[in-house]
Amino acid sequence: MSRFFLPLAIFGIMVGFLAVGLTLNPREIPSPLVGKEAPAFSLPQLHEQDKVLARKDLAGQVWLLNFWASWCSGCKTEHPVLMELAKSGAVPIYGMDYKDQRDEALAWLNRWGNPYQMVGVDLQGRVGIDYGVYGVPETYVIDKQGVIRYKQIGPVTEEALAKTILPLVKELQAK
Repeated sequence: MSRFFLPLAIFGIMVGFLAVGLTLNPREIPSPLVGKEAPAFSLPQLHEQDKVLARKDLAGQVWLLNFWASWCSGCKTEHPVLMELAKSGAVPIYGMDYKDQRDEALAWLNRWGNPYQMVGVDLQGRVGIDYGVYGVPETYVIDKQGVIRYKQIGPVTEEALAKTILPLVKELQAK
C-alpha cells in the first residue's frame, strides 16, 4: 500500500502543476527586464538615416517602444490600434524596425500610416536581443526615468490598451 502512495502523490502534484499552467495566459510571459532600466541604444532613424534615435534622448517622458517589421502579420493586426493611440496623443510611440529592409519598411508605413514619433532601424536585431524580444510585435511601456514598466508580447489590442497599457501610462505620467 505504501509503495503506491509515493508515485500517486507525485502524479497528483504533476497534475496540479499542469492544471495551474493551463490557466495562465501565454502572452503574459514575465520579462526579467520589467522594473529595470531599459537597455541603451543609438540607431539610425528610418526616415532620416543621418540622424539617430537614442534611448537617452527620450528620458523625462513616459513612452512606448514598439518593435515591428513590414513582414510581420501581427504588426498589421495591431497597426490600427497604434494609429488610434497616436491620434489620441495619450503617449508618444517610438518604433523599432526589426530585422527589416528599409525600403519595405518605408513602403509599409506609407501604405498603412505612421503612428511613430520616430523609428529606429534595428537591422541586425541586436537591440531586440537586449530587450529580450521573442518575436515582433512587442511593445514596452517605459517611464520617465527610463525603466521598463510593462512588456506586451504580441499585438497590442484595444482590450490590452484600455485595461493595462493606458491606465499604467496615466499612473506613470502623474508621478
